[in-house]
Amino acid sequence: MSQESELIRRLAAIVGERNVKTSADDLVGPLTDWRSRYHGRAIAMVLPATTAEVSAIVCECARQRVPIVPQGGNTGLVGGATPDSSGQAILIKMSRMNRVVAVDPIGNTITAEAGVILSDLQKAARSFGRLFPLSLASEGSCTLGGNLSTNAGGTAVLRYGNTRELCLTVEAVLADGSIIGSRDGSLHGLRKDNTGLALSQCMIGAEGTLGIITQAVMKLFPMPKSQVTALAALRSPEDALKFLERAQMHCGSTLTAFELINQLAVELVERHFPPARYPFQTRHAFMVLLEISDHDDATHAMQMLEALMQGAIEDDIIQDAVVAQSVAQSQEFWALRENISEAQSAEGKNIKHDISIPIAGIAKFVKETDAALQDAFPGVRMVNFGHLGDGNLHYNVSPAIGQTDEELLAKQDAINAVVYEGVERFAGSISAEHGIGQLKREALKLHKSAAELAAMAHIKAALDPLGLMNPGKML
Repeated sequence: MSQESELIRRLAAIVGERNVKTSADDLVGPLTDWRSRYHGRAIAMVLPATTAEVSAIVCECARQRVPIVPQGGNTGLVGGATPDSSGQAILIKMSRMNRVVAVDPIGNTITAEAGVILSDLQKAARSFGRLFPLSLASEGSCTLGGNLSTNAGGTAVLRYGNTRELCLTVEAVLADGSIIGSRDGSLHGLRKDNTGLALSQCMIGAEGTLGIITQAVMKLFPMPKSQVTALAALRSPEDALKFLERAQMHCGSTLTAFELINQLAVELVERHFPPARYPFQTRHAFMVLLEISDHDDATHAMQMLEALMQGAIEDDIIQDAVVAQSVAQSQEFWALRENISEAQSAEGKNIKHDISIPIAGIAKFVKETDAALQDAFPGVRMVNFGHLGDGNLHYNVSPAIGQTDEELLAKQDAINAVVYEGVERFAGSISAEHGIGQLKREALKLHKSAAELAAMAHIKAALDPLGLMNPGKML
């Protein structure tokens, strides 16, 4: 029996034969990333059902020196969950570990396995009258483990923080099969635990390169009594920043989302997601989608938002506004925002940038970098949108009219260089919420200090001395 066949036999003994997949039909989807930019190979895909099974799989792979790639919903945008082309790795798919273990409405926590779909986690919280505020366009298919591994952000970071800030502790399997974060299989939801290094924080954002997250305890919040959504039309990112300052002063902590969207982004959604339609009679260069979540009644929330809009129009900060009058209309507004990435995909290839800039510098960054890109690559079209309230822009470049996808992608490195030079000049980050994966691994080396890279390498070597955990990603 070959070494590979022996490995498959041993893995089947751990999880059952039906949960070890080796056929091309079973593997084609999991071995291709969401953007179809990376296509990997693997010995097999293994689907564990418990943390103990994950530990046993990792132990067996470590014994035979076989690389391991963990995968959640496979919705990532940087190739972080796709094996390389060598065909030497085992893909660990977490979809069977999909239980909500416990909800504590007094402590405001929810404990769940890594394979729980984000929208299911939200529903479980709502059934107890609580809010789990992490919200992403992919929430119907992305998983908690993936959200933690990439430190996902989403649309409510402005008020609630990103995934790291929503997590109290994780359980994870390390490269030697040992388990951290739980005691006899159970996790605590302590808000304060000052007993040494915060190992959970090392796992969050590590993209599976240090260990495999299997469970987590996440924070919950009281469910708001009302949520009101609105769209505001404006001329420029400069005006958007003025409007953000006004909204924060006027709405305080009730301001939950503040999303900037440029005109081309909306046009793509209109084209590819009918019956989506432009919400204003006159076209504007930019719009802002904002939402407030209030613990008072809907009337109070509506009055607050309408007063904000009226004052901003009178002071010539915004040109037009519309406040959602129903849940259905609010969903229509959010669909304009949430369908942008899918609309871009339907339109063709594009070069994505998930960047963060100090908020006060965003308008100047966009103006200067747009101009630099047009000088170097005449006619390229910018699809700019994102979480203005926390400084995160999805600053995407689409082909010029008449330019093919291949012609654009051939210039990817040069386009990235222009964008990243601007990010560096404005003291920003080349990855705000998508992670590093394969896509930005080389760029990371240019935008982190030697000391930071060395520290990360030392941590990786200490926790994964054989280099088996999601190799080729991040580090």
